[in-house]
Amino acid sequence: MTTTEHLTLGDVDVIRVVEWQQPLLPARSLVPDSTGELWQEHREWLAPDHWDPAADRAVVALQSWVLRSGGRTILVDTGVGDGRDRPETPYFHHRKDGFLDRLAEAGIRPEDVDIVVNTHIHGDHVGWNTRDAGGEWVPAFPRAQYLIPAADDHHFGPAGGYGGAGRADDRLMYEDSVAPVHRAGQAVLWEGGHRIDEHLTLEPAPGHTPGSSVLRLASGSDRAVFVGDLIHSPVQLLAPSHNSCFCVDARESAATRRRVLGRAEAERELVFPAHFGGPGALEIRRHGQDFAPARWAEWHH
Repeated sequence: MTTTEHLTLGDVDVIRVVEWQQPLLPARSLVPDSTGELWQEHREWLAPDHWDPAADRAVVALQSWVLRSGGRTILVDTGVGDGRDRPETPYFHHRKDGFLDRLAEAGIRPEDVDIVVNTHIHGDHVGWNTRDAGGEWVPAFPRAQYLIPAADDHHFGPAGGYGGAGRADDRLMYEDSVAPVHRAGQAVLWEGGHRIDEHLTLEPAPGHTPGSSVLRLASGSDRAVFVGDLIHSPVQLLAPSHNSCFCVDARESAATRRRVLGRAEAERELVFPAHFGGPGALEIRRHGQDFAPARWAEWHH
């Protein structure tokens, strides 16, 4: 699946670039605390965009967001990247998805990108930070500032033992997708918050990783929040205490999820998770002490 879709929020244009969408992990492997009953109870709207009941696998999208705001082009998360050595992650190992071709279909050249936002440092969010230039990894977006959470740069970089040396893929990821951006002088590390322009602000949302962040949009009467991997599946709206299998700090991740979703519901923010299939973004409503979908985004081709 390769699509490009558009919507407008106030003075900001949002472009959705989808590389693929497919059933991936077993549903309760992705969200280990969830039950089969939870998925079945909401089967009517979870299937087929978010869950394949026949295979009992969660449907996941790999996608990025391009924002045009204040005369600049901002790319939010950069996918897996092509030709990466990821021996511990078969889905990401030596992929050939042609993400730059997807951007070209949306009318965006690498030199058009002014800012790259990595919501956090995981292999499927930083891969196209760089490209292979004759055997050397160099920034894929030659004019861009790369906004990287300082806490994640420390954790996944050499100072933090490449994520605590738990996975070889973490070292490989940092060395081919983050370190080259530092060497080129294009990395901007931030902490505590970072304002991009009058419409866009980065805020810490730790737990999934130490430096996980959200990007808030406020323009005119429109509000949105790009939440990265705060939620991987809509079942986490129904049970915000349920983490994904990829969360580093379970307690902090659950607390952050409930806090961010509570504000999104109160302020009617359109929520953009990194990996939701189907329409990909939604407004949420209260469902007892938890949440549920209220309205899915309407995109234009």
